[in-house]
Amino acid sequence: MNMTFRILRYVWAAPATAVGLAAAAAAICVGARPRVVRGVIEVGDGKLGTFMQFVPGFFRFEAITFGHVVLGRDHAALSCLREHERVHVRQYERWGLFFFPLYAGSSLWQLLCGRDPYLHNAFEIEAFRVSDIVNVHHQSIGATENRNPL
Repeated sequence: MNMTFRILRYVWAAPATAVGLAAAAAAICVGARPRVVRGVIEVGDGKLGTFMQFVPGFFRFEAITFGHVVLGRDHAALSCLREHERVHVRQYERWGLFFFPLYAGSSLWQLLCGRDPYLHNAFEIEAFRVSDIVNVHHQSIGATENRNPL
């Protein structure tokens, strides 16, 4: 890939990456460990798993992406969800800072239409296509297994 194009993708996603770096710094303060995997900073372990037990079900996550930073409950989860989260990295590279309102807008639209704002979010549907993680996510938050993601 052209080096100039690669640099431009990182620059375009940089504002979202800055949000991720701030979250990563907080996670590192509670014992999380950072790793760089294929050009993306992955931060996991420490007290993140403990913290997630106290987050309301809808807001719980195994991993979440902000630009070129992925925060995960632990490094095992990050490994399992890597390809899904890489789709989100590419989405940030495509949409830059616009990804935040676009993602929120897609979720809001799904909610207004009576659908699941996470599972029916257009950005998640794209990411789900790369792996079968819907059941992993639902088991982790205690959702029912009969829920149809699409």
